[in-house]
Amino acid sequence: MDTANHGSLAVGDSVIDYEIIGDGMPILMLHGWSVDRELMKGCMEPVFDKIPAKFRRVYFDLPGMGKSKAGNSIRNADQMLDAILSFVDQVLPGERLLLAGESYGCFLARGFLRARPDMVDGLLLICPCVIPGATPNNVPSLRVLRSDDAYFEGIPEEEKQGFLSFHTVQTRDVYARFKAEIEPAFARFDRDFLENRLDGAFSFPLEDIPVPFDKPALILAGRQDHVVGYKHPFRLTEDYTRATFAALDMAGHNLQIEQKVLFEALVGDWLKRVSEEAK
Repeated sequence: MDTANHGSLAVGDSVIDYEIIGDGMPILMLHGWSVDRELMKGCMEPVFDKIPAKFRRVYFDLPGMGKSKAGNSIRNADQMLDAILSFVDQVLPGERLLLAGESYGCFLARGFLRARPDMVDGLLLICPCVIPGATPNNVPSLRVLRSDDAYFEGIPEEEKQGFLSFHTVQTRDVYARFKAEIEPAFARFDRDFLENRLDGAFSFPLEDIPVPFDKPALILAGRQDHVVGYKHPFRLTEDYTRATFAALDMAGHNLQIEQKVLFEALVGDWLKRVSEEAK
């Protein structure tokens, strides 16, 4: 069994709560807006159980989310990135690493890569937020393609509505993972921080990179993603020259639980490519 350790670190006037599991090549996990590290643990740990290569998984809650506290100095994505870089300098001093992001975490991962390209040996983007903020003209409407109606009839409306209004695949298995890995975080995030204080955008264009990223990457979009859509990630093809791109059918903004088998196979392939290149 992989060893794990927990801790918290002061980063400026913020406090970041984290968990590190396993040994080997470090991989930094960046979750999305208003959720926490449990989302990344839920989708990534089953993959690591199936591969022989060793990875040190660094899960943490972004400031203002999960168990981490956001200080007054964080007002935009530039300062959020500064906090992440400071955190990495403390827990992984001088080490090369992999980046894995989900939704808004992908936006931050791309900022990290732009700031420290020589530090990153691989990149995974799940349902990437390419442009922060709502883009209603470029995303599909919510479309339900599979639903276990009989199962949901027995669940009170207030318990299921958040799930049913968000997912393309509405089965008991997907619902169980949503309730365990995603929904609890909504009661933990700092609402004032996310809704009133934090500007999620960077002050600089992420597309302005001097050299394309030419190491193993995987970029996954949900074909029915009604939050960030599936089109924007394909604008990144020239920036990530070693990336596998896929838009998964029957998958929305939580494709990692709606298309579990495909997700784990594709991420396993990415980790295999990364580990073979590192030899």
